[in-house]
Amino acid sequence: MTQGSSGNVIAALVSFFIPGLGQLIQGRILAALVHFVVTGFLWLIWLGWLGHIFSCVDAARWKAG
Repeated sequence: MTQGSSGNVIAALVSFFIPGLGQLIQGRILAALVHFVVTGFLWLIWLGWLGHIFSCVDAARWKAG
């Protein structure tokens, strides 16, 4: 997938709802796990929305290879 491709747009959208899911769709298992866990911890201090936004941006800007 290239930056701005429809695959990245879909990955960014699903990352908004479940952080890390977009990275998982892109085949980035470790990044998906990190986004999911970090966002979970951020929600404990009421900053989880930052994790959602960062996950969306990361999925949208990712370039394969």
